Order: sequence, then structure tokens, then C-alpha cells
Amino acid sequence: MRHRFTVRRSGYVSDFTRFIDGYLQAHPEVRESQRRGWRIWWERPASMRELALVHADSVPEPPYHYD
Repeated sequence: MRHRFTVRRSGYVSDFTRFIDGYLQAHPEVRESQRRGWRIWWERPASMRELALVHADSVPEPPYHYD
């Protein structure tokens, strides 16, 4: 199984990588759970109203935190 972001330049594969690869092959439902979790936390529609509320409610940071 090849990872999208991992480039293996040598023939070495760690025990942990072999374990995770084997686990993901044996449990394909984990991948779907990961995708679902990604969509819940990261792929949300942007709400301009909420963004405006966040900016209006924020307190400006002082230039030096230790004063």
C-alpha cells in the first residue's frame, strides 16, 4: 500500500508502518471513518456571518505580551 505523502527512498519499512498498513488493509472501514471525520472538522461551508462575529468579538493582541 502506498501512502500519498510518504516517499520511501530506501527499502526500509518500519515496524509501525507495516502494522498500520496491515491494519488498514484488514479494516477498510477505518479509512471511511477518517474521511468522515475530516469532512466534519475541515470541510465545512464558510459562513460570512459567523466570520464577522468572530472578528467583531475578538480582543486586539498587545504588541508585547509580557507588559
